[in-house]
Amino acid sequence: IEMNIIKKSLAALISFVGASTACELQAAVPAQVMTQSITEPPSSVTAQSVYPNIHGKSLTTPVAWGAGYGDIFFGAGAVSRAQYIHGSAFSDKVGDGAVSAGFGLGNPSENLGLQTIITQYDVSQFTNWGMSFQLHHYLSSSRAVAVGVQEVMLSSQPTIEKSYYFVYSQAVDSKPFVNSTTGTTKLHYSIGVGNGKYGNKSSDDIITGKGAHGTYVFGNVAYELFNEFNVITDWSGLNLNAGVSKTFYITKSIPLSITAGAVDLTGYTGDGVRWVVGAGTGISL
Repeated sequence: IEMNIIKKSLAALISFVGASTACELQAAVPAQVMTQSITEPPSSVTAQSVYPNIHGKSLTTPVAWGAGYGDIFFGAGAVSRAQYIHGSAFSDKVGDGAVSAGFGLGNPSENLGLQTIITQYDVSQFTNWGMSFQLHHYLSSSRAVAVGVQEVMLSSQPTIEKSYYFVYSQAVDSKPFVNSTTGTTKLHYSIGVGNGKYGNKSSDDIITGKGAHGTYVFGNVAYELFNEFNVITDWSGLNLNAGVSKTFYITKSIPLSITAGAVDLTGYTGDGVRWVVGAGTGISL
């Protein structure tokens, strides 16, 4: 049971801190916006074109921007401990890591994009595999919608609950938030509904009197404090989380996003604050 709780924590972490952050870097904005110098206006940016920035926008909840054809991405993450388990951070049976890889198909701007992620939820044993899928469409340069399913387990003995969701994401295109040089905005938000991990509490939460269900409604807000540095808060459907995301560049065209934060900031679930960290990168072929 204890390891199942760890795996559920890692499922949320790796799905959105690692893999989703990575694909956002390649798919949320056109390649020219991402790769050109910040002092050089991308040729595709017009007065009507406002795009999300390329940094991480969530800790544990989905965003509707996703990968398209030619996008390949990789992610890794770790959680300091699972709920109701204590000990040295990241030690055996207290915390663990997860890794993922994914790719995109289709064209979300013209029709639909399909994002596929395969994740190993337990790097200490490498026996717990699962997949996640997201179908998304860009309503404009600044708005997107998506439906998805997470934790479609491939292991012989599935231990993580499958979750379905719908999410709407908006890059706020009001003039005070837009960088006229890059055509990207500083302010982003997403709101969605889902089942599974977005509303079902753990058996330990039920035993300790925290109830059996959350809101089944989730959301996230990200704001760019300065260039390539977002502050993030999200409501997972069960608890409040907060963190930061910073983008670096391995080469001019290959970004690396590092996201870190604190989860379970309220008493609605769990037994105290926990720490998460993730990294993601990707390329467009």
